[in-house]
Amino acid sequence: MTVHQPTHRTSGLHLPSLRRNRAVSAPVPAQSARTGTRTAGAYAWASARVLMGFVFLWAFLDKTFGFGYATASGKGWVDGGSPTEGFLGHVAVGPMESTFHSWAGAAWADWLFMLGLLGIGLALLTGVALRLAALAGTVMMALMWVAEWPPAQHLSDGSASMSTNPFVDYHVMYAVVLVALAAVSAGDALGFGRLWARLPLVRDHGWLR
Repeated sequence: MTVHQPTHRTSGLHLPSLRRNRAVSAPVPAQSARTGTRTAGAYAWASARVLMGFVFLWAFLDKTFGFGYATASGKGWVDGGSPTEGFLGHVAVGPMESTFHSWAGAAWADWLFMLGLLGIGLALLTGVALRLAALAGTVMMALMWVAEWPPAQHLSDGSASMSTNPFVDYHVMYAVVLVALAAVSAGDALGFGRLWARLPLVRDHGWLR
């Protein structure tokens, strides 16, 4: 009499299915890791954007109201002080020294400088118009770099310039960060960048992003 061993059909039917499920689900953790990395990167850039925005906005507020930091109390713009006279009037080196002296305290220079600080600061904090902010900020940083003229070892009066680097200073770094923030659309996280990009005018004119 032949004894037939029982066939475990349950195992035969379900094991391939389990293997297929494992094969399909295996990439999910890697996909999640990549998504998490992208999200972390987006928030890191957004944090840098907000901090940079505060730098510009604080400079505007301090020069406007004279909080007693870089601008002495009672010497703010609202008190009749000039935001550009102190800095441009004391330029002591570089090819544009005399030009900056002639600009110091001029009403048009004050307005352009202050509107630039306010506009760049608000753009960075809200995450909108980052390309315009990068352009305006780069121009501003370039002018300030020329005013301090890091390549010089000595000022016009012969004293040491105390320049720490002949080419790269914080103005250059600020300009590079501004361009990078615009390039990676850093306003999409912790900002209104996505909403701004959906506006018909902005959608039709990419330079407004």
